[in-house]
Amino acid sequence: MTKNYRNFSKTSKTPRRPYEKERLDYELKIIGEYGLKNKREVWRVQLALSKIRSSARLLLTLQENDPRRTIQANALIKRLKKYGILSDNSTSLESILSLKIQDFLERRLQTLVFKKGLARSIHHARILVRHKHISVNDELIDIPSLMVKSKNQNQINFFKNSPYGGGLPGRVRRKALYGNI
Repeated sequence: MTKNYRNFSKTSKTPRRPYEKERLDYELKIIGEYGLKNKREVWRVQLALSKIRSSARLLLTLQENDPRRTIQANALIKRLKKYGILSDNSTSLESILSLKIQDFLERRLQTLVFKKGLARSIHHARILVRHKHISVNDELIDIPSLMVKSKNQNQINFFKNSPYGGGLPGRVRRKALYGNI
């Protein structure tokens, strides 16, 4: 019998009430602010946040001196600090419960490219990432939703072979330089 390596877990969860006006307006505002493609990207972040918060709530129900609580809480806090979602001075599980969707969306590659000034708008940042003009730690990345670790945040730059990064000019620029043949 062969082993099945497929991943069956869902990455997003649709809302219970699909036409709730306040939620629809809030999601639309988030999509515009962070340049997301669709609402599924918002729902995906909400699911990740809810899983992290539920594990923090579960750990808070355990006794203070329980070894499971200390080990898993430290691992969870360390993981969130590694991605820069949690600040360095936050060391309690209560700080995890106060996290918002915006804390996760601020750590996306698309948002960081825009905040660093490599793109003119948040939508332009998504296009630059998808068109393979951006590298992280000298490695080409074309996933706008990539969660960038804190140590790699200063390594975001144009890819060396990209026309923006000093590579050969693009198709339109070459045509303008050398004239029509």
